[in-house]
Amino acid sequence: MTDTGLRLEKAEQVAVLTLHNPEKLNALTAAMRAALGEVLAELARDDAVRALVITGAGRGFCSGVDLTGGPAAQSAGQNVQLDEYGWVGRQAISLYELDKPIIAAVNGVSAGAGMSLALACDLRVGSDKTRFKTVFIERNLTPDSGMSFFLPRIVGYSRAADLIYTSRAVDADEALRIGLLDRLFPHATLVDDAIALAREMTQWPPLALRMSKRVLQHNVEEELRDALKYETHGLSIPRKAKGDAEEARKAFLEKRRPSYTGT
Repeated sequence: MTDTGLRLEKAEQVAVLTLHNPEKLNALTAAMRAALGEVLAELARDDAVRALVITGAGRGFCSGVDLTGGPAAQSAGQNVQLDEYGWVGRQAISLYELDKPIIAAVNGVSAGAGMSLALACDLRVGSDKTRFKTVFIERNLTPDSGMSFFLPRIVGYSRAADLIYTSRAVDADEALRIGLLDRLFPHATLVDDAIALAREMTQWPPLALRMSKRVLQHNVEEELRDALKYETHGLSIPRKAKGDAEEARKAFLEKRRPSYTGT
């Protein structure tokens, strides 16, 4: 997978996906974009993986699209679409539909489509090196890769408008204050701390974890009555995992840490 510009490692129920184009601050090449969907599909099928951390190699998280690869790359930067969604839409959908928690460990600059990638994750953690920049309007473009969907839901409409219309840079402290970042960690341990956070999540029953993500996503858009109906449906899914339900009960009575299997 190294020739695609992606590095994937799996350990103790957590996968770590590293964008690896460090000389260009992990700008997304055509190979990286194609491979990303394949990797996410693989992780969706892998029941041994219960959470994903995405980060970047070197000084950056992701500076956007690599526009140095000739006409094909230039076309990608101008948002030419090969189907209804284009690669920019497919990137957002692949991340959003992975039914496992995704944490973006934003280790440096996160700009343009790279910022959109971070926004499509469930949580974003960073360090004092983290920077966000929407960029699109500077290139005579409107937001893509899901930014227009995710950003106002994360920071609110007016803050999203501020960041998109001005394309100003946001440092780590402001990002934490307005909700672009959920936690700040020391830069030297950022990825390790993100993995530790992911492992906090993987201790819980996997069906309940996956359905919790689906319920949250669904109910962001729903009115209360419809949201409550979907919550009730969501509750029925993990309850079907009789093994984990029994394990939860036994672990509580025996005052020990439970071991969940998803059954």
